Amino acid sequence: MQIARAIMLYRQIAHNQRLHTRRHPVFEKNKAMKIFSYFFISFWAIYLVVIGVSTYGIFKDTAYEVFDWVNGGLMYFLVVDFFLRFVMQETPAQNIKQYKLMHIPTRFLLNTFLLRMGLQPFNLFWAFFFVPIALLSVPQYYGLTGLISFLFGWWLIFVLNSYWYLLWRTLINRQFFLLIIPVVSSALILYFGYFFDSDNEHLFHSSMDFMRGFLEGSPLSYFCCLIVAVPLYLLNYKMQREAIYVEIAKTETVSKVHTNNMTSLDRFGIIGEYLKLEIKSTIRNLVVRKQFLSGTACMLMLCSLFSFTDFYDEFPFMQVFIHIYCFTCLGVLTLTTIMCAEGNYIDGLMVHKEMILSLLKAKYYFQCAMLTIPLLFSIMPVMQGKMTLLTSLSCLFFTSGVVFPFLFQLAVYNDTTIHLNRKLTSSGRDTKMQMLMSGAALLLPMLVMYALVELFDSDTAAWIMVTLGIIGTALHPLWLKNIYHRFMQRRYQNMDGFRNSRE
Repeated sequence: MQIARAIMLYRQIAHNQRLHTRRHPVFEKNKAMKIFSYFFISFWAIYLVVIGVSTYGIFKDTAYEVFDWVNGGLMYFLVVDFFLRFVMQETPAQNIKQYKLMHIPTRFLLNTFLLRMGLQPFNLFWAFFFVPIALLSVPQYYGLTGLISFLFGWWLIFVLNSYWYLLWRTLINRQFFLLIIPVVSSALILYFGYFFDSDNEHLFHSSMDFMRGFLEGSPLSYFCCLIVAVPLYLLNYKMQREAIYVEIAKTETVSKVHTNNMTSLDRFGIIGEYLKLEIKSTIRNLVVRKQFLSGTACMLMLCSLFSFTDFYDEFPFMQVFIHIYCFTCLGVLTLTTIMCAEGNYIDGLMVHKEMILSLLKAKYYFQCAMLTIPLLFSIMPVMQGKMTLLTSLSCLFFTSGVVFPFLFQLAVYNDTTIHLNRKLTSSGRDTKMQMLMSGAALLLPMLVMYALVELFDSDTAAWIMVTLGIIGTALHPLWLKNIYHRFMQRRYQNMDGFRNSRE
């Protein structure tokens, strides 16, 4: 009876979450963007399938079987999957607050949401890579049973990795600098396991033997997963229970704040006041601060890898990727939700409508000022001779004059309030439009730069990008005013969305 009741409640909660998405104020906008999101997902699916088939072609005539090579790279896949979740997977959100008003035990609610974390579709992301390899290499040795066991074993591994990610994401939400622990530990494991004393290849063979246990139906492999799963689940349960209680109870640690009046910005009038607001929001608000720190950490990591390793020396597109990404990632992270933070107090801003234009100008100037951070980081590859100063400046101007105008268009359409200091129990999510615009803001500049480099030489491509960027930057009063007028035409619709998405 209790099992049937638990299943019924689980299905009801899943149904409620689907209804929550449908009844969201921006659902109609999401429907309009579905075709583009399906195209984006299809692109990555086809890309992974091609990589899987290519992997089989590369390793089919080597000393090991193809599935052994894949199994031996277990830690590579786990590390890539772990950090990929920070980019592609939404921040864990437990919509538990509304259910606390009902006679439903907290333990059941937490177990339900943790179970849904393990069953989420993202855990099947790598299936597009593993299915072609499994179909081409496994059946001839282990038959259909081995094929199913191989795929199930990898799915089980990624489920465990999702709980490992949830554990660290919860800790990082509290203290961002804890991110250094999984970064350093992953780097050490990969280095000492695969590169240091590589003749022994202990980690490769251990991973290969462990994953082959799934192919052979060995109980030991499943037992090892169980040993890891139980403490991971219990730790996540304990941490989620504590973190969610803190957010629902709205308990805060009060500390003394030293206020900096930033009087040097007073000379800019109302724009200076909004610049102060942008700076203080970045320093004080949890969500905005972590967007800034995440972007800065990504820039520093990629610049360091590009400068002091030879990973990308033989891949021209990856070099272009790093050049562009380092300058655009911070803007993409913060501008994707442009005006969403202001949704908390949009009614006050609309008292004097001209303030919106000043706010947009302040946001643009602040983002342009933040470009000095990747410019400083780019000194590392410039000094190592892997990047020219002209290329660095071309990426800077192209970002300020082309990428930023593109992202600022979201100021017209964003109408969902983000909660500035809540991560676990908040219900606001990125819309499909925000996700696609951020993806396009990263991908399109890379394609433009790569095409220019292929058509011309790198210096000519850099000068073209500098020219386009300077033109776009110089014309910022015009396109900002255009965005302002379009925003004012939608102001009542947007204000209604901001109000409906507040708690």
